[in-house]
Amino acid sequence: MSERSERPVNADNHSTELRILIAGGGIGGNAVALQLLRAGIRATVVERAEAPRPGGQAVDLRGPSCEVAERMGLMPGIRKYQLDERGMKFVDAAGREVLRMPTELFDGKGAVAEIELTRGDLNQVLLDALAEAGGVDYRYGEWIVELTQDEAGIEVTFASGVQQRFDIVIGADGLHSGTRRMVFGPEDEFSTYLGGYMSFFTLPTPDSVENNWFTMHSLVGATNIGLRPDTDPATSKALVTIRTKADPALRRDVSAQQDLIRQRLADGGWEAARITAAMAEATDFYFDDLARIDMPTWSKGRVVLLGDAGYCGSPLTGNGTAMALIGAYVLAGEIATHPGDPELALARYEEVLRPFIAKAQELPPGGLKAMTPQSNFGIRAGQAVSKLMTSKAMKPLMMKMLSKTESYDLPDYSAQTVQR
Repeated sequence: MSERSERPVNADNHSTELRILIAGGGIGGNAVALQLLRAGIRATVVERAEAPRPGGQAVDLRGPSCEVAERMGLMPGIRKYQLDERGMKFVDAAGREVLRMPTELFDGKGAVAEIELTRGDLNQVLLDALAEAGGVDYRYGEWIVELTQDEAGIEVTFASGVQQRFDIVIGADGLHSGTRRMVFGPEDEFSTYLGGYMSFFTLPTPDSVENNWFTMHSLVGATNIGLRPDTDPATSKALVTIRTKADPALRRDVSAQQDLIRQRLADGGWEAARITAAMAEATDFYFDDLARIDMPTWSKGRVVLLGDAGYCGSPLTGNGTAMALIGAYVLAGEIATHPGDPELALARYEEVLRPFIAKAQELPPGGLKAMTPQSNFGIRAGQAVSKLMTSKAMKPLMMKMLSKTESYDLPDYSAQTVQR
């Protein structure tokens, strides 16, 4: 694959007058805005947050998403922010190493990919590319409160009271998408709880942590904790995974969320106490349920969903960033190919992308239950299975499982592109 930058254009090689609104300034939203801008379509992006959100957990690029990043000219920026993360290791309650899996063990396709960077840094790469390409109408602290469709377009009312008309609305507003709720129906019609919760936040790097390695520890009681490298070696990203029954009372109640984490990490060994102590001081504390979004269709009229809003697989799949980037690339490509027929463009987007999403949403064998054993016996059994999977005899099978999305035939929109 060669690093190159492409400027998509529509079939007539002219900019279009399409009015497109993107709800959500995350990776998917900014990626589709960038590709549309290069097609001569200057979208409007609304983002509820008051400013770009820095940091966040590490995300990765692998397989077709690497090719998309290269076609979009993002690789120089990504390389600038790439984390020096050399693999994953597991430790016991005393911090003794149980198992080590270097990144190269599975050719950069394992739990730690060859290319890892924080979510905030990848988003900044996209924002920088947007600015370089001429910028879009970007509105922070704004969101959609009402949508009304007719045959010719969509009337949108924003939280600020402003009303505008658009030809296409793209909902890239995440797992709990407001766009999806307004247009397609309540979240519980499409969301499947996968059995637990996940939390991320930043803390000072403990002295016991080996530099450049993602370190994990399993606790009795279906709980995992981990520390992984950050952009600054002085800090690390804590990861807490809890398997439990769904509790709607946890939604938006940070105190209840942190109480649950304290209960699960009590007497947990290794760095559990340090992680718990740092949690209350973290300015980037994140907690959400592990859920999958499945929808019979990703578009309704001229409203379309992108990324987690339409096809979240949860962090358990390891493909969230890939689905957002590839989805954005395909959606922008189809809109640029069919600028005069938005509904055809959205139908083509779904037809082309569905095969990739079907594979990318698949959970690892055993799902969350296999990842969070309940007992000491279960933890030891899981470690034995992990050691077996790293053996030379099992590598061909593991490589086949880890490469499931690489057979996807990434569409070529070169007929709608010119070199910059």
